[in-house]
Amino acid sequence: MPLHEQVAAAIRRAIADGEAGPGERLPPARDLAAVLRVNANTVFRALRTLREEGLVEFRRGRGVSVTGTAPQRSPVVAKARELVAVARRYGFRPEELAEIIEQVSWELPCRPPRPAGWLRLAPSRRR
Repeated sequence: MPLHEQVAAAIRRAIADGEAGPGERLPPARDLAAVLRVNANTVFRALRTLREEGLVEFRRGRGVSVTGTAPQRSPVVAKARELVAVARRYGFRPEELAEIIEQVSWELPCRPPRPAGWLRLAPSRRR
């Protein structure tokens, strides 16, 4: 997965986890880039992707704010339920399934590290 998509996914997850709510400003892209240890242009590209999805909006002179449309965990939870159901049908125990998931996750490309509270680098301000 391209790096800008990994950064966009990390921001989506952070918003879904409540690290930034509707109307709150995100830290400047350059600050996010420094924390994530990626180029600022990578963060700008990720933010443009999120803008196209309607998740964030750009305001001249005000930076980037989260819109009221937050991503949901429900699609991931739904897929997890499907996976658990299939695993049970084939006789896998929960700890075996967790082991399989961990093994498969190591086979996929790594996403950039996300320090705790990284999305709250700058004081959040409401619109």
